Amino acid sequence: MKATLAPLGQRDFRYLFSGRLTSLLGSAIAPIALAFAVLDLTGSPTSLGLVLAARAIPQVLFMLVGGVIADRWPRQLVMVGANLVSGAAQGAVALLLLLDVAEVWHLVALEVVAGGSSAFFFPASSGIVPQTVPPRMLQEANALLRLSMSSTTIFGAALGGILVAAIGSGWALAFDALTYVAAAFLLGRIAIPRSARIAGSNMLAELRDGWREFASRRWLWTIVVAFGFMNAAHSGASGVLGPTIARAELGGAAAWGVILAAQAAGFVLGGLLMLALRPRRILLVACSAMLLLLPGMLLLAVGAPVAVIAAGYLLAGVGIEIFGVFWDMSLQQNIPQEKLSRVYSYDALGSFVLIPLGLVVVGPVAAAIGPHETLWAAAAVIGLGTLSMLAVRDVRTLERKAVEPDSQL
Repeated sequence: MKATLAPLGQRDFRYLFSGRLTSLLGSAIAPIALAFAVLDLTGSPTSLGLVLAARAIPQVLFMLVGGVIADRWPRQLVMVGANLVSGAAQGAVALLLLLDVAEVWHLVALEVVAGGSSAFFFPASSGIVPQTVPPRMLQEANALLRLSMSSTTIFGAALGGILVAAIGSGWALAFDALTYVAAAFLLGRIAIPRSARIAGSNMLAELRDGWREFASRRWLWTIVVAFGFMNAAHSGASGVLGPTIARAELGGAAAWGVILAAQAAGFVLGGLLMLALRPRRILLVACSAMLLLLPGMLLLAVGAPVAVIAAGYLLAGVGIEIFGVFWDMSLQQNIPQEKLSRVYSYDALGSFVLIPLGLVVVGPVAAAIGPHETLWAAAAVIGLGTLSMLAVRDVRTLERKAVEPDSQL
């Protein structure tokens, strides 16, 4: 147990961990609050898809720029700035809802701002992890960070459903805004210098350099391409169809909160497993774990009881956590530190690029063929995407790198 908690003995990692933990608590509440705010305003899953797409589109558009900035400047400062912008955007959404003057276009505009800021936060937060711990602690550090996300999600999802049902979405989103500000303070305490930069380099040159790193590894771009389609299917299914079906058939926000809390419990179980699991072929295990997403989606599609659907989503949480830890570890062990944020940005761009399309089209498709039938189609996309990754030899054979026990920062 002492070894699994060893990263918390590193000062900078403690601030990274506590800052992300604080922000994630509010962020776990926000999806439920925003989803039911839009549904209460419009009753339309298509409108909900548009609001969610408004956040996803700038994430895609600005992700590469965010990766370059995170490799140029101190990553903790990039994270602080992104958190402050996100906090301002969520605070404005909360205020509009509390004043009962919110319209869908208001939410769309503010989610564009929040999505743009997250495009800078993601590559910085992913790239900074190896700078805060010795290499021998990397898996434990990633597992602890994801475990913090899981723990806050399990609490936040349940609390979000209760808060929305009891006092409305506005106050829940106001809390989210405050956690962004608190997290910015904690992240600002990290003391890491900016990454080394090649003299005379410019943004286009740095993007080309990052692309060469990305494209030279077949296992990397294969998985990213597959996840482009899988994320589009999953985001539409869980972000739009899940709340819509919960509202119409399962009892509303509280029921969906229970299901998401069960998924978060799966994150926790997966995170605990990741503190001990040491497979040699880490991507083979990671990609195989994505098959665990299917039971929950299929149970939702067949109209199973809430408790049964929740059990399926618990398995999904375990699978997502296994993939996440080993995916981060694969990148952090194989990509040079000074290029890591740019590679993460290409990863995110490819993985997220189709999410806006998935969010926008899922409403009309569900209206045409039915929400349950649309869930079956989304599950098929995820299953086929997983099999396509496992068909690639480089994915099946990539091994963890051995690290000397006394390796230091």
